[in-house]
Amino acid sequence: MEEFVGYRNGEWVPVSEILPVPGDRGPSMGDQVTEMVRTFDGKSFRMRDHIDRLYKSLKYTRIDPGLTADEMYEVSEEGIRRNEHLRPAGGDISLSHVVSRGAGGPRAWGAGPPNVFIRYNPMSYGMFGDKYETGVNAAIPRTRSFDPAALDPKIKHLSRMNMSLAELEANDIDEGAWPILLDSNGHLTEGSGYNVFIATDGVLRTPTDHAALVGISRMMALDLAEQLQIPAVEENLEPYDLFTADECFFSSTPFSLLPVTRVDGREIGDGKPGPMTQHLLAAWSESVGIDIIGQAAAAQA
Repeated sequence: MEEFVGYRNGEWVPVSEILPVPGDRGPSMGDQVTEMVRTFDGKSFRMRDHIDRLYKSLKYTRIDPGLTADEMYEVSEEGIRRNEHLRPAGGDISLSHVVSRGAGGPRAWGAGPPNVFIRYNPMSYGMFGDKYETGVNAAIPRTRSFDPAALDPKIKHLSRMNMSLAELEANDIDEGAWPILLDSNGHLTEGSGYNVFIATDGVLRTPTDHAALVGISRMMALDLAEQLQIPAVEENLEPYDLFTADECFFSSTPFSLLPVTRVDGREIGDGKPGPMTQHLLAAWSESVGIDIIGQAAAAQA
């Protein structure tokens, strides 16, 4: 069976051959940055925004990938074209960028050259395909988000042990629940790979970027809210705001928007996906020319 191909330091190889490089500080130290992009009907979604965020992460972490942002964009789009004939019928493609500092050292300033990988795979809907109708359960774990003074949340990195622990703790609270992390001041931040939104009295509210990643899907949700004339604010939010909200949803590249109907065992609103969430999802589907809910459901049928 023909395999998807990916990019490895200037060459196109089967994805199975994109493996950790011995001595690379990426896997050993978490010294790497990343992006994840998806297609809708084979067309990349906000690729320029993803590449822009990747290069801001690279600049901040002082990693030079050896490609300009425009070159990375072109390579990323080329991979979609190379794998298009393998895209499942009615499905889509996900691609993940990983750029590490490379091998060497023992200190960061002695490592290099960087390793640049782009992996391509068929979109997987298994974790969320059946959750649009019922919503997901969430929980607030003990483990907190990184303090911005220790690791700036605007970097999309792979140093995520805290998120793994948060997932385990959320599951302890409510089996299968997805975590919603807090910062050191008790404000809502983000989940383990997704941003958090609530709706209260017709206003869309989301945590500031003080201790949360500036998600591309978060940007899309705010853009759609503006187009639909839904008032939206970025502000400090506490668990109280979440528990008393009318609606809650997560935003992330794989699923776009996903309703949240229970947190820490408590129903949010009436315990069903809310009208604002559904309105935004419908607008997102119209924008990308794909029935997002229908596509996920069909993939699981």
